[in-house]
Amino acid sequence: MLRLSSNPKNVECVEPFVEKLVEKYKITPDMYGNILISLTEAVNNAIRHGNGEDENKTVQVSIQQVSKNKIAFQVTDEGPGFDYESVPDPTLPENLLKIGGRGVFLMRQLCDNVLYHNNGSTVEIQFNL
Repeated sequence: MLRLSSNPKNVECVEPFVEKLVEKYKITPDMYGNILISLTEAVNNAIRHGNGEDENKTVQVSIQQVSKNKIAFQVTDEGPGFDYESVPDPTLPENLLKIGGRGVFLMRQLCDNVLYHNNGSTVEIQFNL
């Protein structure tokens, strides 16, 4: 488990966390990139949007092996959650030039499954190994 205070600089702690998992879960280089990008986006969203960069609040990252061929990461913040079904599509013409707003889209593209729990304050990203 990884526990971070909600300082945006702490996003850099994600990469060493993922690196430690490569051998244990036999993560391929392609899968490594997908996991790293998705987990970085999830942690960044939790710090910035979920906890509002309040350093008194934490973000927790946990991993579990769902099955022999699937792992899942859960990223939980202390915020109220969000309406994950109404996130704007960043590929629509009116959103193309907007700064930000691509994290959820990236996770959906790079993960095998994305689930939300606790009203959206926990995101679970799953990867088939």
